[in-house]
Amino acid sequence: MLLWRLHFYIFEIVKSTDVVAGLSALAQESRLALFRLLVKRGPEGYTPTQLTEKLSVPAPTLSFHLKELQRAGLIEVRREGRFLFYSPNFPHMRHLLEFLTDNCCSLADKDCGPACAVPVAEAALPKRKRA
Repeated sequence: MLLWRLHFYIFEIVKSTDVVAGLSALAQESRLALFRLLVKRGPEGYTPTQLTEKLSVPAPTLSFHLKELQRAGLIEVRREGRFLFYSPNFPHMRHLLEFLTDNCCSLADKDCGPACAVPVAEAALPKRKRA
């Protein structure tokens, strides 16, 4: 039983440190803008050249921000031929949101209902074209 508690405690510490790393990476305005742009793009991602054009940042600065987001586990990189594509790590992003809202209202006297629910982004819903 003691071993299980120790393992659980270590798991919680690692989980917290992952969250701190993710939030720290997003606590910088340029990285937050970069991450939000990648989230809008979805799994298809962007190449560094496309990101440089869209964000109007120098390539070395972009490279630094991509490295920090990747180190925090918030983005993934894949190679297609000679091109690199950066995209959000959606499972890690969901993990971060779930961690922040995991015990929402757990000490409240009443159930807080939908106030604790992780909101579904309108952008994630399929958009219908107007006629």
